Amino acid sequence: MLKWAQKLGMIALLFALWEGLSRSGVWNKHLFPGPLEVIQALIAMARDGQLGAATLRSLGRLSRAYLLSVAIGVPLGLCIARLAFFRNAVKPVVMGLQALPSICWLPLALLWFGLNDSAILFVVVMGSVLGISIATEDAVNGLDPQLARVARTLGVRGPRFYFGVLLPGALPGIVTGLKLGWSFAWRALLAGELLFVSGGLGQLLTMGRELMDVSQVMAVMLAIILIGITVDRVLFQTVETRLRRRWGLTASV
Repeated sequence: MLKWAQKLGMIALLFALWEGLSRSGVWNKHLFPGPLEVIQALIAMARDGQLGAATLRSLGRLSRAYLLSVAIGVPLGLCIARLAFFRNAVKPVVMGLQALPSICWLPLALLWFGLNDSAILFVVVMGSVLGISIATEDAVNGLDPQLARVARTLGVRGPRFYFGVLLPGALPGIVTGLKLGWSFAWRALLAGELLFVSGGLGQLLTMGRELMDVSQVMAVMLAIILIGITVDRVLFQTVETRLRRRWGLTASV
């Protein structure tokens, strides 16, 4: 109850500050609407189907690109952690590309793929796959060396070692990396959708800007925040908590 009270109290404080700034006159009311106007705009978009259709379109793109990122990033991170060639030759390239903001890939994506979903998917993959590979490498390197020594002593090698010892032992760290990769992918997706007609949440933001409808812009931003929190809490935090309890990293309740 105390935790819920603290969370609700913080939310109430933020909304009160928001309303206070809206009423202060620092910005024109049209340029800085209060929370009530924004929530009304959010409800209106939900009722006419705009918000639902845009959300499904964006999440569909995100799912395809994110699954591809996981399929590439986890094996790549595993290779960097275990194979000398990847560690010496590939890792510096991965670290260098990771420093490049994902939106910087968009001009190339537009030239290579044109104004279509493939360009956005490419940007999303480049925004998340490198982070996933680096997190996977860190998770594998952070594994207790005693596990590998015991496995070798018992004759566990090859695929049995990778799928029976290495990956299960590193799984909590890998899941944390997958969560970070999802957040990178979500940001890259919205950045890509902002730049041309895409039918997703980014297009709703662009429409609000073009119509000078700040309430719609803020409403879509609020929806993006809520979607991000929901995915993190329902999916990643649940899986991460159960894994940590199963692996004995946190106390069971």
